[in-house]
Amino acid sequence: MSYLSYYEYNGKVYHNGEKGKARKIASVKSFFKYNFKQDNLKTDVASKVDTPKIHSKDIIRLEVDEVCKLLNEADSPVHLTKMQQAFNKHTKSRDVAMLSLFLGTGIRVSECVGINVNDVDFDNNSFKVTRKGGNQVILYFSDEVKNALLDWMKNREKLLENSKETALFVSLQKKRITTRAVENIVKKYSLIASPLKKISPHKLRSTYGTNLYRETGDIYVVAEVLGHKDVNTTKKHYAAMSEDIRRSVANKVKLRD
Repeated sequence: MSYLSYYEYNGKVYHNGEKGKARKIASVKSFFKYNFKQDNLKTDVASKVDTPKIHSKDIIRLEVDEVCKLLNEADSPVHLTKMQQAFNKHTKSRDVAMLSLFLGTGIRVSECVGINVNDVDFDNNSFKVTRKGGNQVILYFSDEVKNALLDWMKNREKLLENSKETALFVSLQKKRITTRAVENIVKKYSLIASPLKKISPHKLRSTYGTNLYRETGDIYVVAEVLGHKDVNTTKKHYAAMSEDIRRSVANKVKLRD
């Protein structure tokens, strides 16, 4: 365990946190367990090693005012550099639509870059995404997200005139936008909206999940919408909010009129 905390291999120094240590210890334990069952070892000494306790971390998310700042900065930048503001004139509608979709549906960045134009149904405010493992599901968005997407679609048509590109979100090079580009876009605006928080597309997903859990109080709904195969994964991330929900319903049941 001490070695895993800080070690050198091939001239490079490595260190592991709680999760890194747990993964490596699990591999060692599986290796010893297998060989013990195959009678290659007389004892399973690895079973005596305790797996390091993993402490849960607070969910990093944006508050309501920070979400507003994020979208406002993308829509009307005043704190960006002059070069960024000049660039924003060409990407504003795309950036607002993309951020709105993250915050309004909780999709993953890989799902976002994979959406095609024909995957979106504006009549039903819905769109199709490919989840982890290849499963395709239909998700729904609000009218606010719809308006942002329609605004981007108008500019997209102008940008991609005579182009056969099918991606919903594209770069100024008229190609499907990359995951790295999306991460940089989120980082650029979030540094202004919430400079003390390290916000990524996944944190925008957490923001949506948190807001959805607050509104519904149903962990199963959150798990279904976010695409978690195991509801325990959702519980692990949003369990800390359960106390707030329990407190909010304390006066819901009346004993006497």
